Amino acid sequence: MKSKLLFISFLISVSVFAQDPWLVQVNNPLEGDYYGITSANGQIGLLSSRSPLSVDKLVVGGLYDIYASGRVNNYFPNINPLDIEIKVDGDRISRRNISNYHQQMNLRNAVFTGVFDFNDKISVTYSTMALRQMPYGFMTDVVIRAQADCDLLVLNQHRAPEALRETHAYFTTVDNLCNPLYTGDYSHYVLMTTTAKSPTGRYNIAATTAFMFPYEEDGEKKYVNVEMPEIVHREDRGVGRQTMEFKHHLAAGDSLHFCVVGNILASNVVQDTRNETERLTVYQILEGYNRLLARHNAAWEKLWESDILVEGDEQAQQDIHSMLYHHYAFFREGNAASCSPMGLSGLGYNGHNFWDGETWMFPALLLMQPNLAKEMLQYRFDMLPAAKKKAYLHGYKGAMYPWESAHTGQEEVAPNNMYPSTENHVTGDIAIACWQYYCVTQDKEWLQTIGYPILKETADFWASRVEKDGSIINVIGADEWSMNKHGGKQVDNNAYTIGVAKTNLQYATAAAKVLGIKPPAEWQDVEKKLHFKELGDGIIAVNETYNGEVTKQADVILLAYPLKIMTDKNQILKNIEYYEQKVPDKRTPAMSKSIYAVIYSRMGDADKALYFWRDSYLPNLNPPFRVIAEFNGGTNPYFITGAGGSLQSLLFGFAGIEITDKGVKQTYKPVLPAEWTKLIIKRAGQHDLVIK
Repeated sequence: MKSKLLFISFLISVSVFAQDPWLVQVNNPLEGDYYGITSANGQIGLLSSRSPLSVDKLVVGGLYDIYASGRVNNYFPNINPLDIEIKVDGDRISRRNISNYHQQMNLRNAVFTGVFDFNDKISVTYSTMALRQMPYGFMTDVVIRAQADCDLLVLNQHRAPEALRETHAYFTTVDNLCNPLYTGDYSHYVLMTTTAKSPTGRYNIAATTAFMFPYEEDGEKKYVNVEMPEIVHREDRGVGRQTMEFKHHLAAGDSLHFCVVGNILASNVVQDTRNETERLTVYQILEGYNRLLARHNAAWEKLWESDILVEGDEQAQQDIHSMLYHHYAFFREGNAASCSPMGLSGLGYNGHNFWDGETWMFPALLLMQPNLAKEMLQYRFDMLPAAKKKAYLHGYKGAMYPWESAHTGQEEVAPNNMYPSTENHVTGDIAIACWQYYCVTQDKEWLQTIGYPILKETADFWASRVEKDGSIINVIGADEWSMNKHGGKQVDNNAYTIGVAKTNLQYATAAAKVLGIKPPAEWQDVEKKLHFKELGDGIIAVNETYNGEVTKQADVILLAYPLKIMTDKNQILKNIEYYEQKVPDKRTPAMSKSIYAVIYSRMGDADKALYFWRDSYLPNLNPPFRVIAEFNGGTNPYFITGAGGSLQSLLFGFAGIEITDKGVKQTYKPVLPAEWTKLIIKRAGQHDLVIK
C-alpha cells in the first residue's frame, strides 16, 4: 500500500483550513491553473471562467449533432449569451486591471459568485446560475457600488462559435411590461436574440437575453434603484458577436443592481426556437428578480433534504457536498436523460452515455434522489427499440445496448473502434440498474411497464450471446487494457462480463416471478453454464488468457460488489489483495479505489477503507475548485463517474447499506474512520441513519 504520507502532503497542497461545508472559495483565481466549476440545473451547465463577469462555456444537455469526428453525434460548442462587459469612465474592466478578486461556488444553491474592485472607483459582485425551475433558463446578477463619481457603460454580449452556421442577430422591443412596482420614467425592454444552426444544419438554436432591474422593498415603499435606461444594441457580423448596452451615472456611495436573464433552446425541444426563447425571457421579467431567485433556491433546498454529513473532517464534508452537488446538478426530473462521464461541465466524451451512468452514478443517486435516478432508466427504455435493432443487426435476440449512446439510442462509436460490438457488459449494467430501482422503490407498476421489458430483452440477448459451452467470446471487459495485451484484440470469458450476464439473467427471472410471469427456462439454463476461470488459490482470472498483467481498473473485484457473486470473505480478501497490486497509480480511472473502499468497509477494516476512499478522488482533484478529473493528472473535469464511485464508498461501505430484494437495508456493520466523529445519511422521507 502507498504511504499515507503522500496524502498528508497532497492535502496541504490543495486545501485550506476551516472549510465551509457549502462554499468552495478561491482567493485570486487569476493565479495558477484554473479548471472551472459548473452551475447546472440538470439540463444546461454554465462553466465558470477566471475572467470576471464571464462564462467560459454553456453546455446544453441532450443536444447532439455530427461534429468534430465527423461521423457520429457529439456535443458541440454553443452560443454563449452570458458575457458581460463594463467600462468605467471609458476604461474596460478585464482580468488585468482588477484587484481583491475572489470567486466562490455555493454548492447549496448552485450559485457561482465573483467579487472584485476596479481602480478605487467601484466594487463589483456578480453571481451566475442556471435556474433550477426553468430547464433552459439562466441569470447573472450584478451589483456595482461606487467609491467615486463615475460613468458606466454596461454591455451584454452573445458569442457564436465557428462550429455553428447561419448566425443572425435580432432585437425585439417589448413595450407592455411596465411593472407597477417601478417608479420613474418607463421606456421599454429590449430582447437580444442570437439564432444559428447546428454544425450540419440539423437543428435551429436560439438564445435570448434581456436586462432586468430588480426592485427592492423597504417597509411599504417599493422601488428600483435605477430608472429604466435606454438600451442600445449593436451587431458585429464578422466575429459572430452581438451586444446590447446601457449607460448609467453613479455618484459616490450609490449602487446599481441589474440582471441579465435569458434562455437557450434548440429545435430538438421546440420548433419555434426564437419566439419561444423570447417568450420565456419575457416570462422571467414578469416573474421578477425576487421570485426567480426564491423558486431557484427552494428547488435546491428540496434536493438537499437528502444529504450526507460528516463530523470531524471539514474538508471531507465539503468534498462530499461537491460530489452530491454535481449529481443533483447534472440530473433533473422530467427529461428522460442519462449523463455522460463529464456531465454538463463540458464536451468531454462527446456527451455520450456509457456504463458510467448505471454502474457508477446511479446507485448513490438512487438512494439519495430516486426520482432523478429514474430518468436514466426512462432514457434506456425509450432507447429500447434501437437496442433491439442493434441486437438484430449482430445476429442476436433481445436488446443489445450501444457502448456509447446519444439521442437516438444507436451506436455512436466511430467504426474504426472495436468497442461498439464487443464491450457488451453495458447491456447487463442497464438491466441491473432496473432491478435495483425496483428493489429500492418496490414499484411494481414501474417494473411491469418499464423495468421488466428491459430486463426481459437484455436476458434474451445474453441467452443468444452465450456459447453452448457457457463461454462468452470476443468481448472487452471493464478492464479495457486487456485487449492491449493481446495485440488489440478482444478476449474470451471476461470475468465482469460473465458476472453481469449471470446477474442480468437472475434478475430477469426474479422480476418475472414478482409479476407472476413464467420466465423462460432458457434463462436459468444459460446462467448455470456461465463459469469463471481461476488462477489458483481462489483467484479469479480477468479473462481466459490473463496471466498477471497490469489492469486498468476493477473487473474481477466487481464480482463481490456490486454483483454479489463472490461472497466468501476469504476469497474476496485474496482477490482484492491480488488485484489492488495490479492497478497503477497513473492514468487509470478512480473507480477501482471506490470498490476497494466498499469491500474493506464491509470487512471491518476502517483504515484501509478510508485510505482507498481518499485515493478514489484526492489525487484527481484539480485547482482551484477541487473538481475531480478522470485520473491523476487528468485535465477534463468534472468526472462525475469517479464522484459516483466515491459516494458509493460512503453509502455501501462505511454506512453498511445494501440494496436487497426487500428494499434498502443496513446489512453490514458500519465502520467509521478514526478521523470522523459521526456519519449521517439523510434520505428525504426516511429516518436518518447515524453512525458514531
